[in-house]
Amino acid sequence: MWFCSESAGRRRVGAAALAAVLTALSACGGDEVLGPGVTLVEPTDFDWNLPEGFPPPRVPEGEAMTAERVELGRHLFYDTRLSANETQSCASCHQQALAFTDGREVGLGSTGQNHPRSSMSLTNPGYQPALNWANPNETTLSHQALGPLFGEDPVELGMSGMEDELLARLRADATYQTLFPAAYPAEVDPYSIATVTRALAAFQRTLISGDAPVDRFRRGDADALSASARLGQALYFSERLECFHCHGGLMFTGTFDFEGKSSPEVEFHNTGLYNVDGEGGYPWPNVGLSEFTLRPEDMGRFKAPTLRNIALTAPYMHDGSIATLDEVIDHYAAGGRTISFGPNAGVGSENPFKSSFVSGFTLTPEEREGLIDYLHALTDSTFITEPRFANPWPPS
Repeated sequence: MWFCSESAGRRRVGAAALAAVLTALSACGGDEVLGPGVTLVEPTDFDWNLPEGFPPPRVPEGEAMTAERVELGRHLFYDTRLSANETQSCASCHQQALAFTDGREVGLGSTGQNHPRSSMSLTNPGYQPALNWANPNETTLSHQALGPLFGEDPVELGMSGMEDELLARLRADATYQTLFPAAYPAEVDPYSIATVTRALAAFQRTLISGDAPVDRFRRGDADALSASARLGQALYFSERLECFHCHGGLMFTGTFDFEGKSSPEVEFHNTGLYNVDGEGGYPWPNVGLSEFTLRPEDMGRFKAPTLRNIALTAPYMHDGSIATLDEVIDHYAAGGRTISFGPNAGVGSENPFKSSFVSGFTLTPEEREGLIDYLHALTDSTFITEPRFANPWPPS
C-alpha cells in the first residue's frame, strides 16, 4: 500500500486510488487534489515472509518493496523479450530447480558466447552487498541488472542500443499494461529502464532460502540432521578445517548485509586454485579483485559464495573448473590445487597470495562422508519448489 503523509498522520491509498489521484494531479495541479502539506510516501510495510531468525534485507532508498513490484519483477525475470533475439531470459542462467544457477561451467549468452565465469546462485541475493564474483563496485541488484541486459563484453541478453525496442515490447503486452501501472502508480510513464531494473531487483530480494535441514536443526528439530551430518557440522565449524571463516553466519558467506546492520561485510579470498606462473598468477581474464584494484596482492581473490543449496550448484569455483563436492574437498584438503600440465599448470598450494585459511587438512573416510552430508543438509527443497519464485507465464 501507498500512503499520503499529512500533519495528522498517514492514511493508506490503494494503487488504483493513487492512480486516479495522480491523473487528477496531472490535470489540475498538486494542492488542488491532495491538499496543502500533503505528500506521497513510499510504502514500508512489505511482508517479507521471512524464515524464523532472518532479518529483512536492506533495501536501497527509492526502491521500496511492494507486492506489485515483486510480481512485475517475476514476470520480467522469466520473459525472453528481455533478450535482443528473444531466446533467453534472466531465468535461462538462473534456474529455480538449480538454486537459480544453470549447471554449466560458465554462463552462456543469448548469442552463444561463453562467459568467463559461472552464473552465481541467486540464493538470498538481497543479503549480498557485493553481487559479482570479484567486482566490489556492483553493490545493488537494480544496478547489477544493467550488466546482463546491456553488457557487450561478454554479451548476455544483448539489449545494448535497443532500449526503446525493449520498452516497446513491454508496452505492447496486455499483462504488462496492468502490471507496470500497478507497480509504479506514481510514475507518469511507468515504462522505463529504471522501473524494469528496480522490479527485477524487488523480485530477486524475495528469493530467500532458510528452510534447509540445517535451519530446522537450528530451530530445535533434533532429527533434522543425521548423525553423519552432525559430525560434518562439527568439522565445518572447527579450526581444523576452517570452512566457517569464509562461509559463515546465517548466510554461509563472508559477504552479507541486512536491515539494521551497522555496515556491510564484503570479503574476497584467494584459495590457491591457480598459480600459473609460480608467482601467484591466475589465467586471464579471471584475475579476481586485482582487475579492479590493480593491486598485485588481490590477484585471484574472489567472493566466497553462499554455501546454501551448494549441492545443487555444481560445477564449482568462479570458472566452474571443479566438478563435484568431493573434488572441492580434495582442493581444500591439499591446501590448493595442483595442475600438472597444460597452460594453467602450477602448484596452487604455493600461491603467495593464498588465504591463510586454506592450509590443508586430512580426513578419515567417515569424516569426509559426514562433511558431504552436512553440505547436502544446506539444500532447501522449499526454495527450489516455491510457487512464488516460479515462472508465471503460461506454457507457449
